[in-house]
Amino acid sequence: MQPKWLEWTQKLQAIAQSGLTFSENPFDIERFKQIREIAAEIAASYTQVEHQYVLDLFAREVGYATPKIDVRGAVFYNNKILLVKEKFDGLWTLPGGYADIGESPSESIVKEIFEESGYQTRTVKIVAVYDRDRQGHTPFPYYMYKLFFHCELVGGSAATSIETDDVGFFAEDAIPELSLGRILPHQITRMFEHYRNSNLPTDFD
Repeated sequence: MQPKWLEWTQKLQAIAQSGLTFSENPFDIERFKQIREIAAEIAASYTQVEHQYVLDLFAREVGYATPKIDVRGAVFYNNKILLVKEKFDGLWTLPGGYADIGESPSESIVKEIFEESGYQTRTVKIVAVYDRDRQGHTPFPYYMYKLFFHCELVGGSAATSIETDDVGFFAEDAIPELSLGRILPHQITRMFEHYRNSNLPTDFD
């Protein structure tokens, strides 16, 4: 379960962002900016990140506030799962990232897998749609949904990228240290369960 301070931050930021999008009254606009300031102060005080950095991060978000979408691909070969090592923290994760405008979710994950690992794939099934905060990930300033796809390997070869340092396939009992902001051990376990039983329904929430 996410900490209360994170829930407060996300809700205040969403109220401020949506209010600034639709308000025309200058007094209301100033109040919504103050709400955004408070959200940034809360986040900064609990994360040891500079207040101005958080405020600038929030200020870049415009329009009606909605969850961000993160796509992740589970690719298997010889009963092992494909993982990539992130340059950012030196830890491992399923390939993936933010879905891009103009691409369907399946197009986004196929592109992400290729860019981060060098492997060409095709989507087989959407395995899970998770609320990030309800899964137990490390705190993150934005509200996010995570879409997990089972993807079939169709070609390519291992290659790193500007985001990844290493690429490999790992057995279920030999998973390396994971980047917990991106993937959790129980999610890896669930990917293997779906791989072994393709008739399982899609997980959600």
